[in-house]
Amino acid sequence: MSESRKISVTVNGTLRQAEVSVDLPLINFLQDDLNLTGTKFCCGIGVCRACTVAVWRTPKSVPDVMLTCVTKAVDVDGQSIGTVEGLAKGGTLTPLQQAFLDEYAFQCGYSTPGFLMAGEVLLQQLKISPIPRSQVDAAIMNAVGAHICRCTGYVRYHAAIRKVILAIPGLVTEG
Repeated sequence: MSESRKISVTVNGTLRQAEVSVDLPLINFLQDDLNLTGTKFCCGIGVCRACTVAVWRTPKSVPDVMLTCVTKAVDVDGQSIGTVEGLAKGGTLTPLQQAFLDEYAFQCGYSTPGFLMAGEVLLQQLKISPIPRSQVDAAIMNAVGAHICRCTGYVRYHAAIRKVILAIPGLVTEG
C-alpha cells in the first residue's frame, strides 16, 4: 500500500486540499481528482510538453512552466497552479487564446493546452522583465520550441504568440 499525504494547492485561484498517494502524478490529480481534463497526458515522460501548466512556487513569484506527467502531486503542496481551464474569464478568451483562433494555430488541438500555458507563462514573464524586440523570436522558441505537435502547427503557434507579445504594450523594448 502506497503512503499518502495531505496537500494544499491553489488551482486556478481555488484552494484545493486532498489526501493523495505520494506517487500520484500531478496530471492524474488534476484530471481524476479535480476533473480538470484540459491538461493533456501524452508521452508520460516529460518530452512532448502537452501536459504543461503554470506554477507559482510562492505567492509573489514569477510563473514558470511545469510538466504534470513527471511531477508528483505532493511536490506542489503549498504552491499555485494554473491550467488551461483557468485562462478565460467570464467566457472571455485571453488575447493569446484569441490569437490562437485567429491564426488557426491548432489542428487536432491535443497539444494546444500545453502551447497556451507555455505562451501565457512567457507573457507573464515579459510583463516583469521585457526584452528587446530583436529577441522576441528567440524567447518564443525558448518557451515553446521543445513542444511537440504531431499536426505540425509550429509556425502558427509561433505567429500567434508573436502577435500577442508585439500587441501588448510594455512586453518589448526597442533596444
